[in-house]
Amino acid sequence: MKGLKNIGVGFAVSFLGSVPLGYLNLFGLEIYTKSGLYDLVFFLFGVVLVEVFVIYFTLLFAGQLINNKKLMKLIDFFAVGFMFVLAFVFYFSFNQTLKSDNALRNYLIYPPFIIGIVLNCFNFLQLPFWASWNLYLLNGKYITIERKLKYYYIAGTLTGVFFGMFSLIVILQAFVQKTNPFSKYIMPVFIPAFFIVLGSLQVFKVYKKYFKSAVLEI
Repeated sequence: MKGLKNIGVGFAVSFLGSVPLGYLNLFGLEIYTKSGLYDLVFFLFGVVLVEVFVIYFTLLFAGQLINNKKLMKLIDFFAVGFMFVLAFVFYFSFNQTLKSDNALRNYLIYPPFIIGIVLNCFNFLQLPFWASWNLYLLNGKYITIERKLKYYYIAGTLTGVFFGMFSLIVILQAFVQKTNPFSKYIMPVFIPAFFIVLGSLQVFKVYKKYFKSAVLEI
């Protein structure tokens, strides 16, 4: 029963955590649109492979990660720059596509499995996400990680990540197809704007977390 509970809790947390629109889902959407279901599956396998190590180590060291203020601060600042860089990359790529049909496909020359691994290695925000969730689940006794039970939890989380991302990408693709006359505007305008919004929210978060109290003290 504990094993099944671990699987269920892990699946629920990771499924819901991977459904919100993020850069991995957007890259997955582009791979699915350009290369099809087969490449999408291997892209997700690459993402999941990195997730194995992230979830395992944050599960073991959740408390230490949360209490490491220097690491958390570094991750927060990195996220600001990363979101704005992604906005520029997508804007530049899509506008180049208007001039050349092959411009946006440059990165697709690499195996989708490798793309998934590399992109998820830059997803540093998952460290505080998983560290916080794992600490909460452990403190609330929602999961048990003695002996082999931790692997049931990890299996549940990996399954949730895969199916959460897969479901969202397929739904987004269906939406893009239905709005095909507008898709050429949605991709080059909406996606960069989305990352600018995320980056702006991260700037506000960093200001509120690290600078607001200092300004008030002055």
